[in-house]
Amino acid sequence: MAEPKEIKLFGAALSGYATMVHHALRLKGVSYDYVNVDLKNKSEEFLRMNPVHKKVPVLVVDGKPIAESLVILQYVDDTWKQPPFMPQDVYLKSKVRFWADFIYQKMAPQTYAIRLSEGEAQKKAVEEFLGYFKTLEDGINKDIYVQGPFVHGQNPGILDIIIGTLGAGLKYFEQAFPDLKLLDKELVPLSCSIIDAYAELDIVKDTAEMLSQYLHA
Repeated sequence: MAEPKEIKLFGAALSGYATMVHHALRLKGVSYDYVNVDLKNKSEEFLRMNPVHKKVPVLVVDGKPIAESLVILQYVDDTWKQPPFMPQDVYLKSKVRFWADFIYQKMAPQTYAIRLSEGEAQKKAVEEFLGYFKTLEDGINKDIYVQGPFVHGQNPGILDIIIGTLGAGLKYFEQAFPDLKLLDKELVPLSCSIIDAYAELDIVKDTAEMLSQYLHA
């Protein structure tokens, strides 16, 4: 397959899903143009890129759009082989996909439930979220974890990108709601360790600095 020539990412500064794609591209050393989407006034160009969901992120490669962040992360790994985001073993690869989907289907929606509730309902939503978090932690330990700062060792992969970005969002969440504890190092020590290691990556810091300009525009 010929090397892609024009890569453009449509995202939004506060979108964790778009941030994951920024990280993935930068980890692969891919140069790309960024278009910050006004989510309250979406352009016709953007809507043509994602007419089904009309959401960020959208990655456009040589004029061909790819939507939905988890799909994009896998596309990036398939297109730019080094460094790999997935294990070579087919079984382990299936486990990575399973737990990535678990985060998307169970944990991410639960953060919205926490944000939109209060009182006893919010307390219950937090307990459910922490239950999912513990399930993820146990599953990664059992299925795929090897010794290292990240799930597969020294280099971050797809699960690290997802967990690390989710963790950054949870830290902001705890700042906004000081009474809520969503990052419990006693409950999920491995996940918290991954989140801390991921936050120290240069590409994560550089992306945050780049996106900050759009927050104050």
